[in-house]
Amino acid sequence: MSDIPFTLDQLRILKAISTEGSFKRAADSLYVSQPAVSLQVQNLEKQLNVPLFDRGGRRAQLTEAGHLLLSYGERIISLCQETCRAIEDLQNLQGGTLIVGASQTTGTYLIPRMIGLFREKYSDVSVQLQVHSTRRTSWAVANGQVDLAIIGGEVPTELQDVLNIIPYADDELALILPPNHTLAQENAIQKEDLYKLKFITLDSQSTIRKVIDKVLSHYEIDPKRLKIEMELNSIEAIKNAVQSGLGAAFVSTTAIEKELEMGILHRAKIKEVDVGRTLAVIVNPNRYCSKAAEAFSREILPKFSTREEFKHLDSLYNNTVEIS
Repeated sequence: MSDIPFTLDQLRILKAISTEGSFKRAADSLYVSQPAVSLQVQNLEKQLNVPLFDRGGRRAQLTEAGHLLLSYGERIISLCQETCRAIEDLQNLQGGTLIVGASQTTGTYLIPRMIGLFREKYSDVSVQLQVHSTRRTSWAVANGQVDLAIIGGEVPTELQDVLNIIPYADDELALILPPNHTLAQENAIQKEDLYKLKFITLDSQSTIRKVIDKVLSHYEIDPKRLKIEMELNSIEAIKNAVQSGLGAAFVSTTAIEKELEMGILHRAKIKEVDVGRTLAVIVNPNRYCSKAAEAFSREILPKFSTREEFKHLDSLYNNTVEIS
């Protein structure tokens, strides 16, 4: 096949349809008409001589060929975006764009402060923050969609040899109670007291939930015996539920600083138990490292002063992160 049978615009349309689930919503997200989107898909299918969508259902479903083209298309689009950033970096040494990724808790409570401090020093740099699950964030770094990220969970096994994983900071996961709870009067509660509490948690597939279960098991506390009163989808919702007296929860100490100062939450100590995790910076050493990303890495990892030091840390850390 001598000529490439698709354009970047067609790949962008394919990705938008897959993301939005319909031709109409994809057209709206791209600020074009639905007929224009349909025509581009028809032309693409004609050029490739394969159907890309199963049009039998209410939601636009990709065929096997559609999934294959999308997987390569996302990599092509990512590489094009990386190229534009590299050229922009070359032309504008004082500015440029920095794309930072984060898992949910770090992206909500920790990184915005770091970006604020960074922007005070590098006001010309445009900073974008993308907050997703640890798994999705790791893949975004691997694919070059994100320059670097700070995560609180484990990098997917298939990416551990691809990414540099740099231990960054310990993050304590504190047990919080309503201030008027009977156990809030104790200096430290016993491990067995956990089985008496009603817990409010994130869903069982969340990064923090998995970390908590793993650490509790390490201290011979059976997570399955904990009474889960309810599962909520955000840390803010969990904090509000605990404040309202609906139960107890484990949350990152970075998420409860204001509440502890105001006295509306109580942080309970567990005798001989420390629940925590290690936050890590992840970067893809095989992707272009912009001057903006290099400057940000120096700010958060000041011991590494050069690009080469930042890109080749696997020999120092063996690409592993242990839960504290």
